[in-house]
Amino acid sequence: MNIKKKADELARRFQTRNPFEIIRGLNVILVFAPLIGTRAFYQYFQRNNIIYIDENLSRHEQMFECAHEMGHMFLHKKTNAIFMDTRTGLNTNRYEKEADTFAMDLLVGDNILAEYQEYSMEQLSRLLGYEQRLIELRLKNFNI
Repeated sequence: MNIKKKADELARRFQTRNPFEIIRGLNVILVFAPLIGTRAFYQYFQRNNIIYIDENLSRHEQMFECAHEMGHMFLHKKTNAIFMDTRTGLNTNRYEKEADTFAMDLLVGDNILAEYQEYSMEQLSRLLGYEQRLIELRLKNFNI
């Protein structure tokens, strides 16, 4: 699956890049709860998509975590990353990077990057409020 294509398709379909609005349209169950040891996670249970987000995060962080978990929902629906992480020696970095890529492709449209194309990665990071490693992931998929 082309990650950027899926993110752009969702943004076009729902006419927003706000993950909370998109999941509302997809009938995803969203749970805000005080989470310990994790910021958010995705669960597929009895044909229901459920995203849990730590209620103590800032709204900006919650939006990123929601988009990241949507990445898991679309890209790794039946993969139990929490189990793999805690109970096996399998490396889940690839899944996390793909979910981060989906989140950034969803949250930061090409129009924003085009508008600020002369900014450095550090400047974009400060402007958009995301870590530089996430900006770098997003810039890999930037088509102008």
